[in-house]
Parts: sequence; structure tokens; C-alpha cells
Amino acid sequence: MKFLPRFRPLCFLLLSLAALSLPLNGQSEADYYQLEQVSIPTFIELEVGGMDFLPDGRLVVCTRRGEVWLISNPGPDAAYSLFARGLHEPLGLSCRGEDIYVAQRGEVTLLRDRNQDGRADYFETVYDLPLTGNYHEYHYGPMFLPDGTMMTTLNLGWEGKGVSNSKWRGWMMQYDPDEKELLPFAVGLRSPAGFGTNAEGDIFVAENQGDWIGSGRITHLKRGDFAGHPAGLRWADQPGSPVKLREEDIHDDFKTMYAARAALGNVKLPAVWFPHGILGISTAAIITDRTEGAFGPFAGQLFVSDQGQSKIMRVSLEKVDGEYQGAVFPFREGFSSGLLRLEYGSDNALYAGQTARGWAATGGEEFALERLRWTGEVPFEMYAITARKDGFDVTFTEAVALETVKPSNFTLQNFTYLYHHNYGSPVVDIQPNAIIDTELLPDGKTVRLTVEGMRPGYIFEVKLGGLRSAAGKALLHDFGYYTLNALPGGGAGDGAQDAVAAGAAVTAPGASPKRPTTMPAAWGGQVDEDLALETEPGMKYKQTYITVKAGAKVRLTFRNPDDMQHNFILTSGKMGDKVGRAAADLGLQGLARDYVPDIEEVLVHTALVEPESEDVIYFEAPTKKGLYEFVCTVPGHYQTMRGVLVVE
Repeated sequence: MKFLPRFRPLCFLLLSLAALSLPLNGQSEADYYQLEQVSIPTFIELEVGGMDFLPDGRLVVCTRRGEVWLISNPGPDAAYSLFARGLHEPLGLSCRGEDIYVAQRGEVTLLRDRNQDGRADYFETVYDLPLTGNYHEYHYGPMFLPDGTMMTTLNLGWEGKGVSNSKWRGWMMQYDPDEKELLPFAVGLRSPAGFGTNAEGDIFVAENQGDWIGSGRITHLKRGDFAGHPAGLRWADQPGSPVKLREEDIHDDFKTMYAARAALGNVKLPAVWFPHGILGISTAAIITDRTEGAFGPFAGQLFVSDQGQSKIMRVSLEKVDGEYQGAVFPFREGFSSGLLRLEYGSDNALYAGQTARGWAATGGEEFALERLRWTGEVPFEMYAITARKDGFDVTFTEAVALETVKPSNFTLQNFTYLYHHNYGSPVVDIQPNAIIDTELLPDGKTVRLTVEGMRPGYIFEVKLGGLRSAAGKALLHDFGYYTLNALPGGGAGDGAQDAVAAGAAVTAPGASPKRPTTMPAAWGGQVDEDLALETEPGMKYKQTYITVKAGAKVRLTFRNPDDMQHNFILTSGKMGDKVGRAAADLGLQGLARDYVPDIEEVLVHTALVEPESEDVIYFEAPTKKGLYEFVCTVPGHYQTMRGVLVVE
């Protein structure tokens, strides 16, 4: 059965300013990389879980609803053909010739069309996996290596924290088809939604913020590595395990992953941290630009998608002391839904498979399929950052104007994250870095920064202002973040993690008069309205319309049964967007301040509430009748997580 396409109409559009790809310094990301819709028939719910291309150029897509579609001529005139259905939430797909391998929740399945009628008529279980029924036990992959083995990753379950109640949950696994053997490869994963190889063939896995995971990140994994989350260590004593650590070896006392590695040895540090809310909130697909320049000036670098913020980041890597570290930069925003999968086509366009049901995204659509094309114009960007013992070399895509290379045009600060069982981490131990000197190197494209305070184990924010290309162009994006795991040539640098190790790293938010947690004595122990507000999956409030009397004495219990942090902020009217944008502007300080901006439009708020927790506040309803929006201001949430308090 073959279906001709119709464009799916936009049901609603809730875009943040970031997602609009507004002009930056008189430029737009669309000047360099243009987004194009791939048409989807209106009767297909194309919630992309995985995708790959067949040798004949057809795009194969599996959906979270259990279908597999073949898409001919993927673009505005795409034609769809149903290949298979009835699968169990497949979240990965890979083609080997005409064979299609799909990662269902409980197995990897081989699909074939033996009679060549366009429909799968052969389903073979390559290997199966135990399940408990926990909704969070996702399964991703498979990815084939050059030797013919395949890699998959297994999500932890969720019970108020990451749990590994099914064998090998929290692991990357390797399957040998010749020996028909499934082998544990590496552990320490929480929600490893995407993974891929770099130009050298080394494996990198993306990780999402959560318990033990301070922020999004990508990590280079080799056999036997431990990537940080202890739940999967439950199975480290099983036959075939290449890991010697045990769950009890991991505890909050280390303060940071850097200190844990120093103490334990086998703790794999992230190659690149992605600051939460600034460069994504839920890292997903990892893909290397192997187009040899047909997709722009970033050949060989990594592109990493983000599901929650509907955008793509770019990563440059280097090796220091045999281990990867590097920098992440903004690249392209404005996709229609949550970017879960990326794949290059034979046309050298980057195809983006998207889904947002239950995992809300700033793009606003429940699903989408789009492709990104390079226009042929080269943006003036930071191309890469590489570390030196006393600073950094920042290389650009074009020659730099010498007169703009001066210390005042560069701002650096460094920070780190706590390594603990709590959900996420605030940015901690922030210190500015003095720029001692700047020098334009003979290639004309590289600026050498001599910097005070080079501290291994920290993430360095590099911001630029006033820099121009030799042709007079402004930067398209003016910031990036470099993860400094080690100094070239070794050494501890300037006080590496001393403050964190001493426990002096984090400052909790101070008491806020707009978060009253005690009933006023004047109320005499009585409230007029006892309200309960809950979250639900998909970045939503369960109750979005609440009515109270003007001036009522209100007790609000905010419960969070979801698996991510949320807050409640009541605004002074129809001010949800303004408050949400102000929270996003808090940048690195956001989490430490519970994402609550200090502006008059905030009337009252809760704390940032952890999963499976609650917060109780007391306040008097406004005396003026009308509509008062409330929102969650965790980055990427306010566009969809909002409601209205109606004062009568």
C-alpha cells in the first residue's frame, strides 16, 4: 500500500525566541543553513524513533507507535509506503543492505521483504532483553561497527531515581552476530538516547541531565568504561562484565566526577559538557559530518541534536593525554519538534527525525521530519577551541581582522557541576579568567589567548564581543564552552577543584519573600483555598485552569510525580512569556536560583521541585479580578508548561 503525501498542517506553534532563529548581529542561521519540510500525510503519526537510508535512497523510519515506513523522494513530494507495524516503541533503526534492524523495547529485530512486495514478511529476533514494564526502560540502536558487530544502549528504569531492575539496564551492549553473543561493553548510563562514532571511528554517547548527571554531555566510551551513573553497576559482577567497580564505590562525598576519577581510576569523564538550558536540555543524536565539505566548513566535526529545545549543537574535539575533550557551540535552532534522530542523505542534506509526545519540545509540533541544507555561504564562527597549558587557541572559519584581536573582546569564566545522587546540578565554583594577552597567529584564523586560572576538571565559557572577520563580518554565534579535563603536558593547573573538594562550591538560593513557606500568623491557622497542583509527563501541569476569589488566602501544594525538575511561578497577568524568557536569560546562574528571575512580574513561586517531591507555599490571591498566568521556568518548559489562575 503506497500513499501520496499531503503537507501536515501545523496544529499549533509555541516557539521560544530561540527557536525562531532570529537574526544575530544582522544575520540569521537560515542565511547559511536552510530548513525544509519533508511532507507527511495527515493520517500518519510520524513520531520518529529511528531512521536510516536504504541503498536505493529511500528513507526508512520507525515510529514510537510501532510502525516502519519507507519514504521515497523525501522532500515536499515524498511518497510513503507502510513496511511493517505492531512493534513495541522502537527507538532505533539501522539498514545493512536491504536488511532493516530495529531496536524494540525488548529485542533487536531483523525485518526483511522476501517476496519483494514492499512489506516485511520476515521478522527475526536477533537477541532479546528482559523487561520489568517500567515505562523508562527505553532501548536505542543498533549501530553497526566496521567488524559487523552491533552496539545498543539500555535506558535505566525510573522509580524516583534511576534503577536497573532488568539485567544490563544502564549499559552499552555489543552483539556479535557470528558468535550470537550479547556482551556488556560499558556502564554508567542513565538515558543514553543517542550515540555515534567520530571520524576516527571512536564511540560517543549522549546523556541527559538527571540523578548523578549534572547536565547534558557526550562521553567517549571504550570497553570497560564507567560513565558515571551507579545503578547499572548492579550487574558488574556478572560473567562477561569488563567493569570492576561496584555500586557502593560511588557516593556523594567525591563532590565532582573529576575527584571521583582521581580516587577510583575508572570513571570516564565527559568529553564535552552541554550547559543545561543554554545548549540543550536533552541531548540525543550524535552524527559526524562525513560530507567532506558538502555540508559546510565543519567537515569531521560532530553535530548533536537536542530533543527538548528543538535544535542542533556543534562539537569540536581534540585529544589530550590520550583522552578526548573539546568545545560545544550553538549551530541551528528552529526545528518544528524534538530532534531525536539525525541522518545524512545522498544529497548531503541532514535529515532530522522529530518527536515530542510525552517529551515536550520548544518546536511545538508533536512530530516532524525536516532536512537541513547548506546554502554555500560560510558563516564567520568559532571553528574550534584547543587547550594550551596557559590558555586556549581559538580558530575561526575565516580570517580575523587584526585590529579586533584584543583582550577586551574576550570574556572567560569557568565552573563545574556536582556529582551527586540529586537530580541535576547547579553551576558551581564559578571563577572569572583574566585574559593576559591575545595574539593573531600567522594563519590569520587563530587567536591565541593567554589566560590565568587554567583549572582541569572545569568547563570554560568563552564569550566574544566586537570581533570581526577580515572582511568585516560579525560572528554568527559569539560563545562556546570548552571542557578541560586535562592540560596539555599534564599538571594540576591553578587550584584544580580545590574549592569543590573542600565542599565550598555551591551556594544555595537565599530565602525569597516571594516564596512564603509558612502560613502567616494573621490567618489564624485558616485558609480560604487549599489548592493542589501536579505535574504530568510531557512538561505539563495536570491542572491548567484554577479559580479563586479575589484576595483569598491560599495554600498551594505543588507535587511533582514527573521524572524531571519543575517549578511554579505565578505571574502578574499574561506575563508567562516575559517571565520564561527572563528565566532563560539567567544563563549559568539559572539552576542555582531555581530559574526564578528577580522581576516584578513574578508574584509568587515555589522552589525548584525534584522528581517525586513537593513544595507548599502560602499567598493571598490578587485583589484585582482577571487572568494570571503561571508557568514552569525550567529552560525549555515555559512554552508548553503553563496554566491560568482566574481571580473572580
